[in-house]
Amino acid sequence: MIISKIYRVDLVGRDDYIPPAKPRGIDPADTNLKIHPTAIVGSSARLGENLEIGPYAIVEDGVTVGSDCVIQAHSVLTNKVTIGDRNVIGYGAVIGSPPQDLAHNDSISSGVVIGNDNVFREYVTIHRGSKEGTSTRVGHGNLLMAGVHLGHNVSIGDRNIFANNCLLAGYVDAADDIVLGGASVFHQFLRIGAMCMIRGGTAWSKDIPPFTVGAIINRVCGINAIGMKRKGIGTENRANVKRAYKLLYRSGLNVTQAIDAGQSEDWTREGKMFMDFVGRRTKRGLCAAQSEEPIGTH
Repeated sequence: MIISKIYRVDLVGRDDYIPPAKPRGIDPADTNLKIHPTAIVGSSARLGENLEIGPYAIVEDGVTVGSDCVIQAHSVLTNKVTIGDRNVIGYGAVIGSPPQDLAHNDSISSGVVIGNDNVFREYVTIHRGSKEGTSTRVGHGNLLMAGVHLGHNVSIGDRNIFANNCLLAGYVDAADDIVLGGASVFHQFLRIGAMCMIRGGTAWSKDIPPFTVGAIINRVCGINAIGMKRKGIGTENRANVKRAYKLLYRSGLNVTQAIDAGQSEDWTREGKMFMDFVGRRTKRGLCAAQSEEPIGTH
């Protein structure tokens, strides 16, 4: 995040709204801050340039917002939240509230860190980190549709699309270019590999390898060949991922054997991403393959 100029804002005239509250000591013509009279902005909030803050929005002390952002009506930014440039915070979204973790101590310092060019639609909720000094993290260029929830310490990469009411529990790690169908839900600590496409209304408790299509609970059904093609991944690389997928799911080898066999293979970048993901095994384990599924085409 690059913020060329930061302003500290303290709004006045909140009770009667006459005259409209303005940033004290700041020339609006110079800063391009458009703050609705009913918005509440903490005196130590740090704001970039060319911001819009809508009616009844709350930006608390300790929050940092970059330039060219839009914070829509009734949204709340609380605790230690850092937001980059050109983000849209939708109506009623709440970012930075305490985690839903019984072991969490609300006195600790934790936060949410958000990159640039993200869109958070209506009523998105993002909880701050659960432990001292930790953060929930969102990369760049993501679209989180209405009602999406990111639990504490979730980390998502870039250019992801999460459809309405997707729920990610604590510590879920989602890579880049992922599409999650509406109302899909994800168990804590699992990993979602790059460029996965997950069917709406499904539930997941195991790691999902990159480039795969998630069809039913904890079952993948081939590679996301169309999505890879749309992202400019060529025929050879798509075939390489398909070969890695078949080694893991169609060779008759168990996971350990497939990993060992893959070490002697030559992989393209994408094939290596697939095998590296599989090789970093976690307690969650890996999703299985749906029986008799098409693996994907070139």
